[in-house]
Amino acid sequence: MHTLFRQLCDAQELKHPKAFQARFRAAAEELAAADNDPDLLTCCPAETTYEAWYYGKRVPQRDARRILVRMFGHSIEQLWKPAADETHRDDPGALTNMRRSAEMAARRAREFALGAERGQLGDETLGFLQDEVARIAAVYQRVPLPTLFPDLSAAQEDAFRLIEGGRVRPSQMRQLQICASLLSWFMSKASHDMGDMHSAMMQARTAGVCAEQAEHPALLAAVDGLKSLITYWAGRPDDAVFFARKGAAEHPALRGSVSAWLPALEARAAALLGDAEAVHAANQRATSARADITPDELDNLGGILTFTEAKHAYYAAESRVLLGLSDTETTEAVVAAAHAYQDRGTDYWAYGDEAGTQCNVTLVRLHADSLDGAADALRPVLDLPPAQRNKGIVVSAGRVATTLTNSPARTSVLARELREEIAQFTTVRLALPS
Repeated sequence: MHTLFRQLCDAQELKHPKAFQARFRAAAEELAAADNDPDLLTCCPAETTYEAWYYGKRVPQRDARRILVRMFGHSIEQLWKPAADETHRDDPGALTNMRRSAEMAARRAREFALGAERGQLGDETLGFLQDEVARIAAVYQRVPLPTLFPDLSAAQEDAFRLIEGGRVRPSQMRQLQICASLLSWFMSKASHDMGDMHSAMMQARTAGVCAEQAEHPALLAAVDGLKSLITYWAGRPDDAVFFARKGAAEHPALRGSVSAWLPALEARAAALLGDAEAVHAANQRATSARADITPDELDNLGGILTFTEAKHAYYAAESRVLLGLSDTETTEAVVAAAHAYQDRGTDYWAYGDEAGTQCNVTLVRLHADSLDGAADALRPVLDLPPAQRNKGIVVSAGRVATTLTNSPARTSVLARELREEIAQFTTVRLALPS
C-alpha cells in the first residue's frame, strides 16, 4: 500500500532520506518560531525511521506529527491513508473469496488423491507432501502462524499415516521419512513460537527419529540447531550451547548453511552466559563456515530452512548486545542487521527476525541514553498483532523492559509508558484459535 505521505514525498523528490531530513528540519524551524517551541529544533527522524514512515510500517509519534502536518498541510490520519490511486482498484473482497475457494478446492483435491492411491503410495501422493513441505518452508517466517497451522498439522498427520499404513515402496520410504522429519521440525518450531517448550522438544525429537531413519546428516544437525534455538529462548543457555556444539561435533563434514547456523547459535547462547571468549570463538567458526558454504538439500528448500547472511548478521549482532557491549562496532553491527530486514520483498525477510533486530537497536540506543530513539526503534515491534507475537519476540521485548527498569531514565514519563506498553504486549500474545 502506498500512503499519501509516500506519494507526496515522491512528488516532491524527497524519497532519499537526506533530502527528506533537510526539508523536515526547515519545517521544524518554521514551526518552532511560530509556536515559540525551541524543543522542535532537535526533532529529526533517523534514516531508518523515515524509511519506516515511507513504506507505511510505522506512524510518527509526538512532535514529529506536528512537523509533518506543517510540511504537507494534511493531518497525520490523511497522510497515512492509501493514496488516491490506491483506493479505486477492483474490489479486493471478491478476489479474496476466490482465493479461499481455490484453496479449499486444492485441499479437497489433495484429500481425494491421498485416498485414491489405496493399493500403494503413488508418486503423485508423495509429490503432494513434498510440495506442501516446500510451501511451508517458504512462507513459515513470513505469515502469522494461525494462518498456516491447520495445513501444517494436516500434512504431518498425512505423513505419519502413510508411513504407518505399510503401503510404501522401499524406494519411497526415505523421501517420506524426510517429509515427516521436516514437518515435525516445523511443528516443533510452531510449538516453540506458541511458548510450549515441552511440545516443541517432543516434536523436535520426533523430527530427529525420522531424520535418523532417512540417514540425513543435515536434517539431524538442523534438529540439534532447533533444540538449541528452543532452549536459548527458554532461558536455558547451557542447554542451548550443548545442543549447538553437539550438532557441529557429530556432523563436521556438512557444508550447507546449517554448518554456520550451529556455531552462530552457540555464540548467542554463550553471550547469555557472559562468556565473551566462547562468543568470539564461536562467531569465528560461524564466519569460517559461511565462507565454505555449498547449498544443500535444506538450503534448496529455502525459507526458514536456510541460515542466510542477513540472519547470520542478526545473530552476531545480538551476541554482542547480550554481552553488554555498546561500542561503535556493536552499534554499527546492530543497525546494519536491522537495515537488512527493512525490505519485506526480499526472499529472506522474516517478521520475527525484523522484530528481533529492532529490539537490539532499541537496546543499543538505551545504552547510549537515547530514550526517544529507543522508543522509535521499538514502535514497529509493539505494533505487531497478537498472531505474530511469538516466543522470541516476546522475550526480546522483555529484555527491553528489563533494560528500561535499570536505565537512568526509568522514572521519565516515556520510560514508564514504554514499560506499561511492553507489559501489555507480552500479555496478549500468540495463540491458535480454539
